[in-house]
Amino acid sequence: MDTRHASWLNKFEGLQKLPSDLRAELEAGSRIVTFPQGQQIFAPGEASGDLLLLLEGTVRVQQKSDTGREVFLYRVHAGDSCVLSTACMLAFEDYAADGVAETEVQAVAIPRVTFDMLVSQSPMFREFIFKAYSRRITDLFTLIDDIVFRRLDVRLASRLLELADDEGVVHATHQVLGTELGTAREVISRTLAEFQRRGWVEQARGEIRLVEREALDRMVRASGDR
Repeated sequence: MDTRHASWLNKFEGLQKLPSDLRAELEAGSRIVTFPQGQQIFAPGEASGDLLLLLEGTVRVQQKSDTGREVFLYRVHAGDSCVLSTACMLAFEDYAADGVAETEVQAVAIPRVTFDMLVSQSPMFREFIFKAYSRRITDLFTLIDDIVFRRLDVRLASRLLELADDEGVVHATHQVLGTELGTAREVISRTLAEFQRRGWVEQARGEIRLVEREALDRMVRASGDR
């Protein structure tokens, strides 16, 4: 394996303390893969041949209904594993959602033969896999709770704060935000128009600038979500 990536295990809590023989097998049996921004990494109906661990970038996982409506499920960030890949590997199932590279992505691909060997031989590796799986399942239950019980304006304010870069700009269309929050683009547009009327945001094509982050944060805190 390329020596430039020999220490990639140190990026993942839970893999750092694997015994040296298993570390060597994991490194030798894995490969580094890259995906350009916008590339589909997996799609419904595709078989999962590798477990993906992200080194750099962000992967967006979403599901599309029979009517064509897209629902955002979760993001995979650097240092995370993809729980859908994990579930498919464990259950020998095909993917049931889309994974898209939101940025340029670099990841470790652990093939099934290496994955199966480590799951069977290493309690530490199994703990790493199931801890990550448990965290993501909790996130998905939180998503369901958000969609059912939280006000849309509060959810949108929270997501804008989460997605804003260091300059307070969110690079996302109304359609993308609608998918993120499980609602229609028109609902997002109306809510953002109200935020703009209050002087909290300014809108331009494909981006939203947070003018009054404190006001958005107060809204979220007042709802008890922060």
